Amino acid sequence: MYIKKRKLARGVAIVGAEMSRFGAFDDRITRDLFVEAFGEMRKAVDKGFDPRDIEAVYFGNAANEQFEFQGHLAPILADWVGLVPRAITRIEAACASSGVAVRQGVLSVASGVNDVVLVAGVEKMTGLSAELTTSVISLGCDQVYEGKAGFTFPGLYAAMATAHMHRHGTSARQLMSVALKNHRNGALNAKAQFNATIADLMARRIARCRERGEPAPGWKAEWDFLEDAEANPVVAWPLRLFDCSPVSDGAACLLLASEDIARQFTDNPVYIIGTGQASDHALHERPDMTAIMAARRAASEAYDMAGVRPQDIKIAEVHDCFTIAEIVATEDLGFFAPGAGGRAAEEGLTARDGPKPINTSGGLKAKGHPVGASGAAQMVEIWRQMRGEAGPRQVAGRDIDLALTHNVGATGGTCVVHIFERRQ
Repeated sequence: MYIKKRKLARGVAIVGAEMSRFGAFDDRITRDLFVEAFGEMRKAVDKGFDPRDIEAVYFGNAANEQFEFQGHLAPILADWVGLVPRAITRIEAACASSGVAVRQGVLSVASGVNDVVLVAGVEKMTGLSAELTTSVISLGCDQVYEGKAGFTFPGLYAAMATAHMHRHGTSARQLMSVALKNHRNGALNAKAQFNATIADLMARRIARCRERGEPAPGWKAEWDFLEDAEANPVVAWPLRLFDCSPVSDGAACLLLASEDIARQFTDNPVYIIGTGQASDHALHERPDMTAIMAARRAASEAYDMAGVRPQDIKIAEVHDCFTIAEIVATEDLGFFAPGAGGRAAEEGLTARDGPKPINTSGGLKAKGHPVGASGAAQMVEIWRQMRGEAGPRQVAGRDIDLALTHNVGATGGTCVVHIFERRQ
């Protein structure tokens, strides 16, 4: 299909970005998470700003009606930080909710309708039982043809993984290479839900056994732990527990401003120079389960708008709800050829010190995956990395002038890709 080349009518910049801590919080609800992220974002705006300058707000949230039994969430959250009576819009696109919200914020500013826009993503997922949480998340699949057949998201992504294995020879060890990398990155992220390496988690498990006077497992290395069926059980073959992102609570906020006023807020803005969004059939209808066509089309739109190529991108945050999702994403985005994503992960090409660092935040796998917040949180990491503010996980030794985020809803029914530029 022909994709018309488009440009934003005027430049748009991120001038502030932050997030709450991601995790499981018994004592917090959605509005608490959002207020924390908003407060952190305010502090991240170098020159400060008056919240009264915000002209519109876009919220990404997937399923608050089911998780907290609260509908019409957007104006309630806005009221808690004093933003009523501005125009407030909530966007639902499953796990891509806040990625799409950012796109709408970008288009709002680029069109000239607004100059300063707040975009937020938020989800409180841990208040229900595991069974109910699984049911809520599964609402993003085709309930008539997939849900009634008993599929949940681990099963759907397991189907994608087995298809990828069959066609390309991808191995379970390559899937686990993604988990090892992302936990190593997440261990350096103070706001990650799992800020621990696989080796750390293994050592904690051994220590607990010894404290209880039980025989200590005989694991000598991370691979011993990951290949132990009791420590790392199969969830939906070939996906094991450590192939899956956690159930999470969290929020993230971005402040967008038009290019002509961005430096009133910061001397170091990050510009959004490309945006693309596309859709795809439900998984059962697709002729090819080894790729996500929505991701390929959204990426093509974003690359064309930005005037860049995949090889120009220095770092990327991609949607790794399961380890196979990261492998497929790196292929769909053009970073590696079809079928080469698994080998790239195994060979360290996507490591923080590799040629194409992917998910330096820890990704959804280790940072956490509060579904409505994940897309915006990816951009918080890009903001930090491009400004040289990522602390111990900062990608060193290269000029991060171009970066990308890739945010998927469900099994790829929605995908949104953004490209970012840092200018001298």
